[in-house]
Amino acid sequence: MPDSPPDFVRGDPHQQADALLRSLGAAELDHPGGTLLAHLHRVRELLADWGARPELQLAGLCHACYGTDGFPTALLPAARQDSRDRLAAVIGPAAEQLVHDYAGCERGPTYRELTGEPPCIHDRFTGRPYQPTPHQQRDFAELTAANELDLARHSQDFRARHGAALLTLFTRWRPLLSEPAWATAELLLG
Repeated sequence: MPDSPPDFVRGDPHQQADALLRSLGAAELDHPGGTLLAHLHRVRELLADWGARPELQLAGLCHACYGTDGFPTALLPAARQDSRDRLAAVIGPAAEQLVHDYAGCERGPTYRELTGEPPCIHDRFTGRPYQPTPHQQRDFAELTAANELDLARHSQDFRARHGAALLTLFTRWRPLLSEPAWATAELLLG
């Protein structure tokens, strides 16, 4: 994989992010429903269909850049500030922070405690939990739903193995999800 991205033409951040993802090899990585790049675009499109703001859509497009608890292949090393700066230069600091928070989540305890009192996200990068703001909770839930529902839509095996658990999770998270996200979850998993 190339070490540095191509020179980006200023303009549409989605096109810039796509160019960066391609330069990092996302179009060559297998993923349920095709390639990682195809999945990333579908997640962004799903968030757009749900009316998500631009920063959340960009985070959806780049959500796997640092790997995740469920997809360990990292396109960029999350521990390096130059990687974070590189992604932020393309999608903006707010979207990059969403990507970092999503990638850093330890899913098991976070999924259980996101709607707890107090809510908690467990950071697998630092090993420490933290209390998200209500805004962070909603963003995390919405991005998780878009990611998992895209997988459920494009993989019968994934839906058969994880559909019931996801419906239980999203039912618990329903207060955090937008109406369109919840409707998609009910349609695909209910």
